[in-house]
Amino acid sequence: MGVDFKFGRRPLAADAIANSCRRQSVDDYAVTGAGEITTRQSVIPVALVTVLFFMWGFAYGLLDVLNKHFQETLHISAAESAGLQGAYFGAYFIGPLTYSGWVVRKFGYRWTFILGLSVYGIGALLFWPSGMKRSFGGFCGAMFVVGSGLSTLETSANPFIATCGPPKWSEFRLNLSQAFQAIGSVVAPVLASFVIFKDVHGDADSLQSVQWVYLGIACFVFLLAVVFFFAPIPEVTDADMAAQAEQTSSETGYTDKPFRRQYTLFWGVIAQFCYVGSQVAIAGYFIHYVTEAKPSLSSADGANLLAVAQGLFAIGRFSAALLMKFVRPRLVLFTFMTGIIIFISASMGTHGDAGIAMLSLVLFFESCIFPTIFTLSLRGLGRHTKRGASFLVASVSGGAVFPPMLGAVVDARNARIAMSVPLGGFLVAYSFPIYLNLFKAKELDAFTESRQSMSHYWGLSSYPCTTHPN
Repeated sequence: MGVDFKFGRRPLAADAIANSCRRQSVDDYAVTGAGEITTRQSVIPVALVTVLFFMWGFAYGLLDVLNKHFQETLHISAAESAGLQGAYFGAYFIGPLTYSGWVVRKFGYRWTFILGLSVYGIGALLFWPSGMKRSFGGFCGAMFVVGSGLSTLETSANPFIATCGPPKWSEFRLNLSQAFQAIGSVVAPVLASFVIFKDVHGDADSLQSVQWVYLGIACFVFLLAVVFFFAPIPEVTDADMAAQAEQTSSETGYTDKPFRRQYTLFWGVIAQFCYVGSQVAIAGYFIHYVTEAKPSLSSADGANLLAVAQGLFAIGRFSAALLMKFVRPRLVLFTFMTGIIIFISASMGTHGDAGIAMLSLVLFFESCIFPTIFTLSLRGLGRHTKRGASFLVASVSGGAVFPPMLGAVVDARNARIAMSVPLGGFLVAYSFPIYLNLFKAKELDAFTESRQSMSHYWGLSSYPCTTHPN
């Protein structure tokens, strides 16, 4: 990494900032001082990485619209259209546990960001030949490559946001950054409804519109990869996280344990798998539910209502981030999970506008679940932080499992009854905040109340890239 150990002293935040523009690979066993970074020092790198959250929020928002669009354009069933989700989220199971998890530990965050953006761009380019051939299999293959790139970004971006800055604000930072992912999810269906598919006349025109959109995405992400090559990215290593955990051990009771004994992490992985699978299933069939609950509405109307629901999701995420400045994250997680259970149950027993409203409120309460489970599961992992983050990102592959099950029930019965599938997943995920509040409250509160790094709050905030040539 090139950290200067002057007079044998331990690296500090200033060392990490000074080295933030170096582009060599990083030794994950070296303390770089990045674990001491203050809130002020974290603003620039966190803001840059937040752009990535918007990008995959946009990709995810388009996925939900394409699901229904391909049913109509390529004449496939609801269950078959779930192949898009299967391809996209199936990539999440493979990448984080294999190449992307290895890259982030071996080479650091910067190169993982660049790799993820490059793979994402290649996947976006593959939409062009798939559209020309009118191949749903080709679209699924392209979506798998896109998912591979985005899973690589998530393997690095989520733990980076969670660890880049004082641990006290970990949940707040990740919820705030992921709120911009929610904005991307709102923009995508609106763009699809009012721009991409507005003036199309026939199946060929609509598929051509998809091709041009993904060509634009490819150009943008390749440009973004260049930006990240030069961007100031402080490398938070597992050694930094171990040192940080040891500093708070008197308050949290932290002890270094082997990876196989990180039981809270594994429970969090199971909860995340079921939660994400349920969330993706609902979003993927939201338009289907709307047109069934109120037959007078078209698929375009459903896309507009999905945008409204995604807007509630974004509002919920900003609200949850603000709430976490005053309320313990474990309690926020429990409250929002309770809201999900209540309103998805209500959506199964209501029709028309009431049913649509109930399902929309489910998205509001979903808002903070993923980032909060993610950060609370990483608490106290120390030297296992990056590996634990890879498992949590891999659990996003639940999005490949639940939509086909929901789609099969939609084809056999109806969308209202099919909501029992995500309800089952949410009930499993609900066990995690119950466990945290009953058995881990004292330890988690000690992490949240820790003053680690806060004494250096007014430290260096500049990024002297030009003084550290490579």
